[in-house]
Amino acid sequence: MPRESKVRRQERLAKIITILKKRYPNARTALNWSNPLELLVATILSAQCTDKRVNEVTPTLFRKYPTVADYAAAAPEQLQQDIRATGFFRNKTKAIRGAADRIIREYGGDVPDTMEDLLTLPGVARKTANVVLGDAFKKREGIVVDTHVARLALRLGLTKHTKARPDKIEADLMELVPHKDWTVFAHLLTFHGREICSARKPDCEQCPVNKLCPSAFKA
Repeated sequence: MPRESKVRRQERLAKIITILKKRYPNARTALNWSNPLELLVATILSAQCTDKRVNEVTPTLFRKYPTVADYAAAAPEQLQQDIRATGFFRNKTKAIRGAADRIIREYGGDVPDTMEDLLTLPGVARKTANVVLGDAFKKREGIVVDTHVARLALRLGLTKHTKARPDKIEADLMELVPHKDWTVFAHLLTFHGREICSARKPDCEQCPVNKLCPSAFKA
């Protein structure tokens, strides 16, 4: 099979995005939030945890800690108990309290809205920063690479890198995905990964983009 050029890959991806937008018109983050701080905290909690479990924890958490100052002042042992169900609660507590403290000291109590500033917060890497920027601030500075995006990007022939190199996957996708679709693209792949293109057994027969996928019926 001849090597696919970048232009042909972009054309194929444009068709995929159009189809997935029709299939998942309400694609959005599965995390529940109402302001940038809540989304930041929820995204930190989502590391190595399902969105469903995070959403079970955050209603009580957000009522108990409505401001960044509340998180910064929280007793570590108490916050650990409040988020224990999300796993890795000691590290997540340290990250949340550290991020809150820095937001107060350096950003006047407001969650920063640039990639550069978000990456200075404890517990925040590009994935979390992209989630907050794209969904809370409607800014497209990158593409979220979660486990679904990593898996589908590889299967769709949009990258040669595995989930061990999310930075490489993101760079590849940013060259192919139209800038206007950077935020929604990750949501589309996440929805599709959950509904059709699962890790263990992708349902290629029911996949609306199987004719555009080099991995269809091969997994």
